[in-house]
Amino acid sequence: MKAEFIRDICLAFHGTEEEVKWGNDLCFLTGEKMFCITGIEGEFGVSLKVKDDEFDELIGRDDIIPAPYLARYKWIHVSNPNSFSMKEWKHYLHQSFKLISEKNKIKPKKKKRS
Repeated sequence: MKAEFIRDICLAFHGTEEEVKWGNDLCFLTGEKMFCITGIEGEFGVSLKVKDDEFDELIGRDDIIPAPYLARYKWIHVSNPNSFSMKEWKHYLHQSFKLISEKNKIKPKKKKRS
Protein backbone atom coordinates (compact mmCIF):
# COMPACT_ATOMS: atom_id res chain seq x y z
CA MET A 1 0.00 0.00 0.00
CA LYS A 2 1.40 3.38 -0.98
CA ALA A 3 -0.28 5.20 1.88
CA GLU A 4 0.65 3.14 4.92
CA PHE A 5 0.98 6.32 7.00
CA ILE A 6 -2.70 7.09 6.22
CA ARG A 7 -3.68 3.67 7.56
CA ASP A 8 -1.63 4.21 10.72
CA ILE A 9 -3.26 7.60 11.38
CA CYS A 10 -6.81 6.40 10.72
CA LEU A 11 -6.55 3.25 12.83
CA ALA A 12 -5.41 5.35 15.80
CA PHE A 13 -8.91 6.87 16.07
CA HIS A 14 -11.08 5.03 18.59
CA GLY A 15 -13.54 2.67 16.94
CA THR A 16 -12.15 2.92 13.42
CA GLU A 17 -12.70 -0.09 11.21
CA GLU A 18 -11.20 -0.81 7.82
CA GLU A 19 -12.86 -2.54 4.92
CA VAL A 20 -11.97 -3.20 1.30
CA LYS A 21 -14.70 -2.01 -1.07
CA TRP A 22 -15.04 -2.05 -4.83
CA GLY A 23 -12.14 -4.51 -5.11
CA ASN A 24 -9.22 -2.16 -4.57
CA ASP A 25 -10.26 0.66 -2.22
CA LEU A 26 -9.33 0.60 1.44
CA CYS A 27 -12.03 2.42 3.37
CA PHE A 28 -11.81 3.60 6.96
CA LEU A 29 -15.12 3.70 8.77
CA THR A 30 -16.66 5.02 11.93
CA GLY A 31 -20.07 3.64 12.80
CA GLU A 32 -20.24 1.89 9.41
CA LYS A 33 -19.79 5.22 7.57
CA MET A 34 -16.67 6.02 5.55
CA PHE A 35 -14.48 8.92 6.58
CA CYS A 36 -11.42 8.12 4.42
CA ILE A 37 -10.84 6.17 1.20
CA THR A 38 -7.49 5.25 -0.33
CA GLY A 39 -6.25 2.77 -2.91
CA ILE A 40 -4.55 -0.45 -1.95
CA GLU A 41 -2.39 -0.44 -5.08
CA GLY A 42 -1.48 1.98 -7.83
CA GLU A 43 -1.09 5.73 -7.63
CA PHE A 44 -1.34 7.56 -4.32
CA GLY A 45 -4.78 9.00 -3.65
CA VAL A 46 -6.81 9.76 -0.55
CA SER A 47 -10.37 11.06 -0.30
CA LEU A 48 -11.76 12.56 2.89
CA LYS A 49 -14.45 14.92 4.15
CA VAL A 50 -13.61 18.52 5.08
CA LYS A 51 -15.55 21.39 6.60
CA ASP A 52 -17.77 23.27 4.18
CA ASP A 53 -15.86 26.53 4.69
CA GLU A 54 -12.49 24.85 3.95
CA PHE A 55 -13.53 23.03 0.78
CA ASP A 56 -12.95 25.84 -1.77
CA GLU A 57 -9.59 26.80 -0.29
CA LEU A 58 -8.33 23.22 -0.28
CA ILE A 59 -9.35 22.42 -3.85
CA GLY A 60 -7.37 25.51 -4.86
CA ARG A 61 -4.15 23.77 -3.80
CA ASP A 62 -2.01 21.75 -6.18
CA ASP A 63 -2.95 18.06 -6.38
CA ILE A 64 -6.25 18.48 -4.49
CA ILE A 65 -9.54 18.22 -6.36
CA PRO A 66 -13.19 17.70 -5.46
CA ALA A 67 -13.55 13.97 -4.77
CA PRO A 68 -15.35 12.16 -7.60
CA TYR A 69 -18.91 11.19 -6.59
CA LEU A 70 -18.52 12.81 -3.15
CA ALA A 71 -17.74 16.48 -3.85
CA ARG A 72 -21.32 17.58 -3.16
CA TYR A 73 -20.77 16.36 0.40
CA LYS A 74 -17.53 18.41 0.66
CA TRP A 75 -15.07 15.59 0.16
CA ILE A 76 -11.66 16.24 -1.40
CA HIS A 77 -9.26 13.93 -3.23
CA VAL A 78 -5.54 14.38 -2.57
CA SER A 79 -3.25 12.87 -5.23
CA ASN A 80 0.13 13.83 -3.75
CA PRO A 81 1.22 12.82 -0.23
CA ASN A 82 3.26 16.04 -0.03
CA SER A 83 0.17 18.21 -0.48
CA PHE A 84 -0.13 18.19 3.32
CA SER A 85 2.49 18.16 6.05
CA MET A 86 2.24 15.23 8.48
CA LYS A 87 0.61 17.59 10.99
CA GLU A 88 -2.00 18.58 8.37
CA TRP A 89 -2.65 14.93 7.43
CA LYS A 90 -3.35 14.13 11.07
CA HIS A 91 -5.58 17.20 11.42
CA TYR A 92 -7.66 16.63 8.28
CA LEU A 93 -8.04 12.88 8.81
CA HIS A 94 -9.12 13.38 12.41
CA GLN A 95 -11.46 16.17 11.35
CA SER A 96 -13.03 13.89 8.72
CA PHE A 97 -13.44 11.17 11.36
CA LYS A 98 -15.16 13.64 13.69
CA LEU A 99 -17.42 15.11 10.99
CA ILE A 100 -18.66 11.66 10.00
CA SER A 101 -18.90 10.47 13.63
CA GLU A 102 -21.10 13.43 14.52
CA LYS A 103 -23.46 12.68 11.63
CA ASN A 104 -23.76 9.08 12.85
CA LYS A 105 -25.08 9.96 16.27
CA ILE A 106 -28.55 8.61 16.79
CA LYS A 107 -31.24 11.18 16.11
CA PRO A 108 -34.65 10.91 17.73
CA LYS A 109 -37.22 9.28 15.49
CA LYS A 110 -40.19 11.32 14.38
CA LYS A 111 -43.44 10.29 15.96
CA LYS A 112 -45.90 8.60 13.64
CA ARG A 113 -49.29 10.15 13.20
CA SER A 114 -52.15 7.95 14.29
